[in-house]
Amino acid sequence: MNLDVTLVLLGIVTGLATLAGGFLALRLSSRIHLILGFSAGAVIGVALFDLLPESIELGARATSATAMVGVGFLAYLVAVRALGGEDGRTGHLGAGGLTLHSLMDGLAIGLSFQVSAAAAAVVTLAVLAHDLCDGVNTVNVSLAGGAGRTWARRWLVADAVAPLVGIFLSQLIAVPRSGLALILAAFAGAFLCLGAVGLAPASHARHPTVWTTLATVIGAAAIWGVVRLAGLGASS
Repeated sequence: MNLDVTLVLLGIVTGLATLAGGFLALRLSSRIHLILGFSAGAVIGVALFDLLPESIELGARATSATAMVGVGFLAYLVAVRALGGEDGRTGHLGAGGLTLHSLMDGLAIGLSFQVSAAAAAVVTLAVLAHDLCDGVNTVNVSLAGGAGRTWARRWLVADAVAPLVGIFLSQLIAVPRSGLALILAAFAGAFLCLGAVGLAPASHARHPTVWTTLATVIGAAAIWGVVRLAGLGASS
């Protein structure tokens, strides 16, 4: 396996951005209701403005993509209800899902380099654009699900390392575009459930004011903005 130094550096940079976002969330835990609100919007934004469009761009038909969104949403909902939120298991589930998403980010970066330089630029900019939010979301999902600060830090480290692991895996396996497209759509559904059913209600329950709702809107708008800027930067 001949791993490009550029890919390794990209994996390290994405990990550092994730760590920065996570440590920021830990330091601002006194404002947890606002951070949870922001994370709810950010996770929903990732699903709607990043994962689902990327799934369709990879070749998934609209009917197949929406079906997989439904599967992902319901699968995550059933898993959360089955766990019952006891002993922080819901927090582990959410943080684990975000970590798998980061691993997919690394896999996408590595595979895009096998396609073309233009494709690599688009994917890399998109990943870097939301890595800071990934760290924030991972910590907040862990804390909101009762996993505790120690486990939140552990999941943060796992999330930071995951893109580099994905990059290494991209050099060992070949994932069909159609399969990757459907996986991304399923992740979109799971993230919609995480944001709308998990984080947003948790934010409002802790501090039911207009500010928590505004934080959710800002979180979704922030993801839309960074995805939009990443697309413009890659096309220029």
